[in-house]
Amino acid sequence: MRLTTRKVIAAFLSSIAVFTPSSLAQLDGDDTIKSVPLRTHSLLQPYLDQDLQSRWFDWGGDTIIRADQYIRLTSDRQNQAGWLWSRLPLTATNWEIEWEFKIHGQGNLFGDGMALWITKQRAISGPVFGSTDNFEGLGIFIDTYKNNRPGVVFPYVSAMLGDGQTSYDHAHDGKATELAGCSARGIRGASIPTKAKLTYFQENYLQLDLQYKNQDQWVQCFNVQNVTLPQVAYLGFSAHCGELSDNHDLITVHSKNLYSANPNRPGPGRSGKPRKSTKPPKGWNGESESSGGWGWFLLKFIVFAIVCAGGYIGWVAYRTQKRNSRF
Repeated sequence: MRLTTRKVIAAFLSSIAVFTPSSLAQLDGDDTIKSVPLRTHSLLQPYLDQDLQSRWFDWGGDTIIRADQYIRLTSDRQNQAGWLWSRLPLTATNWEIEWEFKIHGQGNLFGDGMALWITKQRAISGPVFGSTDNFEGLGIFIDTYKNNRPGVVFPYVSAMLGDGQTSYDHAHDGKATELAGCSARGIRGASIPTKAKLTYFQENYLQLDLQYKNQDQWVQCFNVQNVTLPQVAYLGFSAHCGELSDNHDLITVHSKNLYSANPNRPGPGRSGKPRKSTKPPKGWNGESESSGGWGWFLLKFIVFAIVCAGGYIGWVAYRTQKRNSRF
């Protein structure tokens, strides 16, 4: 089939239209908030490198890693505790952490639960969902066993800001030390992938969203204004079982550095307090401010390849048409 110059140009232009920056920007949902992936605080299968080690995370206790499926912090056996912690501190001013997990087991009675940590301490086993008490920073607890908290439906998800001296309120399931929380009936043993998304803008708000009812349906658990976390803290996950047990699996972790493209316009569902623009500096995690991260590098490479391919195809079509015109 003969290629004409007009057809080549039309195909070339349609190819470029697919990869325009505007089409990529729509993936963000809120065009006032931009993000840069934090590879140092993210986890995907197979989790381990060829030496069966993780470059960015340490683990311990009863944690088991099955490279093709999950990181199991505790198995469905009594008296287990496991943890996984980032090796590098989370130094981003504003960030979002989305993690997929699965809590399940064989028994009709189960416990105790799992936690996410943003704390100055790291990799220390203890009585608070498998990690140390008297922590300094933030703990997010998915508590599956009710001790003594009347009027509250379990499983229950709560947050605590630790000052390094205050102990977690075990006797009342964290009631005395709770910053915010919500009931999440159905989050254990759900038929869909269960996820949580924690968003933090320094001195503005801390928000937790959960997915456990329907696929791609997020439910806001809490939004707390004027929260300040330690500027240098580690990301961790832990779980604990006592006389009752459960499997507590960590599937994936996606962490992002966030910055506001329009500091005078707050995002939906957030306070109207103007945010400071915290665009990441050049060199952040190997990505520059001008490039916008690996996504923009890939975009530029694709456009460059399309231009080269289009030019070559056009030249071939022109030479073919000119040769045919001689006859």
